[in-house]
Amino acid sequence: MIVFGTDGWRGLIARDFTFENLQFVALATARFVKKNFDGNLAVVVGYDTRFFSKEFAEETAKILAWQDIVVHLTDKFASTPQVSFHTKQKGACLGIVITASHNPPEYNGYKVKASFGGPATPEQIEKLEAELKKVVSRPPKFKFKDMDSYIETRKIRLFNAKESYLRYIRKKINLDAIKKAGFKILYEPMYGAGLNLMKELLPDSDEIHGELNPSFGEIDHPEPIQENILDMMDMITAEGYDVGLATDGDADRMGAVDHEGNFVDSHRIFMILMKYLYEKKKKRGSVVKTVSLTSMVDMYCEQQGLKLHETPVGFKHTAKLMSEEKVLIGGEESGGLGTAMHIPERDGVFNSLLLLEVMAVEGKSLKDLCEDLDHEFGRHRYMRRDFKVTPQVKKSILAACKKKPTALGRFPIERTQTTDGYRFFVKGGWLLIRASGTERLIRFYSEAKSMSMVNELLDEGTKLK
Repeated sequence: MIVFGTDGWRGLIARDFTFENLQFVALATARFVKKNFDGNLAVVVGYDTRFFSKEFAEETAKILAWQDIVVHLTDKFASTPQVSFHTKQKGACLGIVITASHNPPEYNGYKVKASFGGPATPEQIEKLEAELKKVVSRPPKFKFKDMDSYIETRKIRLFNAKESYLRYIRKKINLDAIKKAGFKILYEPMYGAGLNLMKELLPDSDEIHGELNPSFGEIDHPEPIQENILDMMDMITAEGYDVGLATDGDADRMGAVDHEGNFVDSHRIFMILMKYLYEKKKKRGSVVKTVSLTSMVDMYCEQQGLKLHETPVGFKHTAKLMSEEKVLIGGEESGGLGTAMHIPERDGVFNSLLLLEVMAVEGKSLKDLCEDLDHEFGRHRYMRRDFKVTPQVKKSILAACKKKPTALGRFPIERTQTTDGYRFFVKGGWLLIRASGTERLIRFYSEAKSMSMVNELLDEGTKLK
């Protein structure tokens, strides 16, 4: 029942994500820390706006404190990037975020952050899982004290996660250029941990769904993709906004909408930011992309002679490389990316502001920037479809992929890649089929030279069984 997937452990509240299971994971985390770190042991703990996230975070903090680890606990909800930032700033061994990110409201989760300010590495998670197996096989008696006792002895230390994080962003982003451009900005935090952050940095911006709502209101799941931000898209055209920016439940991913109400996928955001960092900011380093990210990245890296890494889905692979070498930009299809300007972590608010900086400095609308990509690299269009499936159906689909079909409808398959799932390349496009690492889903991704071809490839992919 306790499985660490693409980005931490997630489960249905009360069924999988219970206080008992959380106690096992927190104790395993404490044992991992004590075995792998020396000196003054400390962990940063934060939580999002979901149902019972605060209580789950406090339970985690008490168990870590019981195990003689100092806990820096956020005094209110915080974004995942804020926790990662403070993990690095405070020199903590790890950071823990109680969040299920973009998953539906009935989920909660447990993300682990490394001391360098990004997701824990696969090797660290493997060691933590080994400790978890020992805990579950021989459950101890939990004899921790109440919160007040640990706060009094300073084993648990409450802190404000927002102020120094915002000061840091003000130093990194050219807010003056953004303000001078006079953009009319609409921000969509999706009822998540990004609440009010944009307003703090750009007071003239407006916010939709900016109140606490653990069930996310009418939003099925707080992921900033087109079908989930239709209210924002309608408001942009109705009220004349220049740009719309959205962040997910824990504010590490972003989505964007241009002034005409068109959704701008994360592939184009990645390309716009990469070009700006390399060409205008003169930043240097290698580039990291997951298998689900646009082939425009490959084209640009080849043009500029940039070293390119391609990884399985999951930002933890990107973060590991960012901790080991100089990386210009790295990220994935789902709206999460990290840059040389920031900690090795996805940050939806930071990246939204960086996109606004590009628009201000270049003097172009988001639509103009997207059209520039079409002129330079040719048309690249993209779509992802997610399907809830039973274990039997999932097994059937993946078995059909494993047989390596020779064609997707009228499109002959030129080659197949199995870095993560099954990626079938055809002339003018590709289709990727993989099981989600965080939800009970099969995901179908496609990129091609037209939306009609994208949809045709997706249709053919869903027929594989």
